[in-house]
Amino acid sequence: MTRLQNKIAVVTGATSGIGLGIAKQFSKEGATVIATDLQPGNIDEEVPEATFMRLDVSSEEDWKQVVKSVIEEHQTIDILVNNAGIHFPDKLLETSLDDYNRMMDTNATSVFLGMKEVVPHMQRNENGSIINIVSLAALTGSGAARGNGTAYSAAKGAVRALTNHAANHFAKDRIRVNAIFPGPIKTPIMGERQHTIEENNRDVVPLPPHHGEPIDIAHGAVYFASDESRFVTGDELVIDGGSVR
Repeated sequence: MTRLQNKIAVVTGATSGIGLGIAKQFSKEGATVIATDLQPGNIDEEVPEATFMRLDVSSEEDWKQVVKSVIEEHQTIDILVNNAGIHFPDKLLETSLDDYNRMMDTNATSVFLGMKEVVPHMQRNENGSIINIVSLAALTGSGAARGNGTAYSAAKGAVRALTNHAANHFAKDRIRVNAIFPGPIKTPIMGERQHTIEENNRDVVPLPPHHGEPIDIAHGAVYFASDESRFVTGDELVIDGGSVR
């Protein structure tokens, strides 16, 4: 498979869950993958062709260093996937300002920082694809997103707005900026809660097995990253098993 042949892709949060699924599929499709995260995990075993770089996505200095290193090595960045994020359930009246700020820094400010560092290089190449992983929580406060919480929903809503802004502002530079909105996805974070989550999802996710897997999101990301979507920007792809919203 060569849909991403000769493309240089930076993927954040790439050592587990959705990010790992995207890194795997990008590599299978021929991309050179720079897998970033706080820890390497077992990325060498899962995606042996990938290059791991440590990145705290909330740190402007980390972003500058990673992008500088990638450009020095590969001269370009063709694809940026802003996937890294954290999640904890909370309610508005129970959310501390520190927790709110931490969620915003990791899930939303990180996307701003990533685009700010990468876009100038894409502008010079007059080409590029940015894929922001959002969430159903940005679209609804009920249904499948009902447990996502105040700060998480706010952060993902900000990413949605950043995506729309960047898509419009950089279209003239042939930079495409699109968003994927995952529904319930089976990842390690589910842990022992997996069975309970599947049962709870039956009423809100009609398509069995009532949750997706990282590969489902990865397929959407490959489409946005490839030249097949060359006339697509500002799009919002919902991958949620038909979740009731």
